[in-house]
Amino acid sequence: MSGGGLFLRAAAAARACRALAAFTTSQRSLRTSPRSRGFAKELFLGTIEKEEVFPFPEVDQEELNEINQFMGPVEKFFTEEVDSRKIDQEGEIPKETLEKLKSLGLFGMQVPEEYGGLGLSNTMYARLGEITALDASITVTLAAHQSIGLKGIIIAGSEEQKTKYLPRLASGEHIAAFCLTEPASGSDAASIRTRATLSEDKKHYILNGSKIWITNGGLADIFTVFAKTQIVDSNNLIKDKITAFIVERNFGGVTNGKPEDKLGIRGSNTCEVHFENTKVPVENVLGEVGGGFKVAMNILNSGRFSMGSSVAGMLKKLIEMTAEYACTRKQFNKNLSEFGLIQEKFALMAQKAYVMESMAYLTAGLLDRPGLPDCSVEAAIVKVFSSEAAWQCVSEALQILGGLGYMRDYPYERLLRDARILLIFEGTNEILRMYIALTGLQHAGHILTSRINEIKRGNVSTIVETVGRRLRDSLSRTVDLGLTGKLGVVHPSLEDSANKLEENVYYFGRTVETLLLRFGKS
Repeated sequence: MSGGGLFLRAAAAARACRALAAFTTSQRSLRTSPRSRGFAKELFLGTIEKEEVFPFPEVDQEELNEINQFMGPVEKFFTEEVDSRKIDQEGEIPKETLEKLKSLGLFGMQVPEEYGGLGLSNTMYARLGEITALDASITVTLAAHQSIGLKGIIIAGSEEQKTKYLPRLASGEHIAAFCLTEPASGSDAASIRTRATLSEDKKHYILNGSKIWITNGGLADIFTVFAKTQIVDSNNLIKDKITAFIVERNFGGVTNGKPEDKLGIRGSNTCEVHFENTKVPVENVLGEVGGGFKVAMNILNSGRFSMGSSVAGMLKKLIEMTAEYACTRKQFNKNLSEFGLIQEKFALMAQKAYVMESMAYLTAGLLDRPGLPDCSVEAAIVKVFSSEAAWQCVSEALQILGGLGYMRDYPYERLLRDARILLIFEGTNEILRMYIALTGLQHAGHILTSRINEIKRGNVSTIVETVGRRLRDSLSRTVDLGLTGKLGVVHPSLEDSANKLEENVYYFGRTVETLLLRFGKS
């Protein structure tokens, strides 16, 4: 194992000891906040949960030092040893590069220490993502392995499943893949046709079906597979429900097609995976029989936030390379960097990078709190914004480079090709927009229904709150959600922006309420 890998594992062990000691004394404030109702969901009610985002989630100095030390060997490897142009041209990641990634511990970043992983917090994982994003093919390979490939075992696996599979997945001895998409089933995940039939002796499920566009499909030893199974519901009716399975390649009947020839992220392995009479032990059901759809959504929802930090890392490098060119390229006896329209493009890129980085680390901080914080809407928002901003910014950078950016001798056209997939995978942006809206509306609907019931029961405080809100709307009084003023939480220099935000959030909530009252079923 490399020196960097040894350091990472030693740091992880030290962190585990500190966590155990902290459990009996005091824990960091970041870990001890009460469970939230969801910051993004509360916006649909026209409220700002200040306690969730003010102050911005921070890590203590000790963990910050750890993060910075982690960066050293990883950044050195990506800067000096990863040949992204070669990976793109040859359409695969060299075996020696994969081995080095394993030795650095990057295949087990979020696997808990007790199962041989680094056990990184979401914040530390996001920070490392900024570095691994220097090569998109490697980023996708690592993310497919742990953000979705093995994540189901962490989220829904039994203790026996975790003990059996996670150690070798954390070391990279085994690689994981996530098998959901099928030829006739993309965004409509519930329409999958792969089927698992319980054997007569009830010891195995017989798995048959095909999956497409599976990242790591040709490399993986362990697959998280989703298939239709028959269950008997509470009314004694037989129904088809999706069930999740942990499938080993050596179970037999598992084959894969040739790697796909893709537009971008060409070095990542993407192919079809086929299951033909594959015998899966009943012990390898992941979660409950018939509960696979929920497992799949939980896996996808939990990993999206990291796209923000990954894209921010890529954009920072892109800005650096593009600025170097703009400061040396002369036209009309001026450097390109002196022209207002060029400066405007740099301002846009810097702004987008700052916003997506802030969104990603805020969401990571929320996820790092104890319990099971619901950040699915926040993660979806991060994914949509970051992917679209990446596509826009890479295009603007290529515009600054002009003809040079269009040439294959330079990395810009590759970055453009790599960025296009971001709007498609891990949930298309169109589907996620609907998810954000519908989830927020559903949350608001539940709360408003509860308020109406309280009013019917004569709850005085609810009645006063409702009447006060109506009076404020009719009198057009200034909205105050607590961001400014003597007890405010934002800097005085941001007061105007904060007031506009308060007004927008408040009237957004009123609009949601109006829509629900007009169109809601209840």
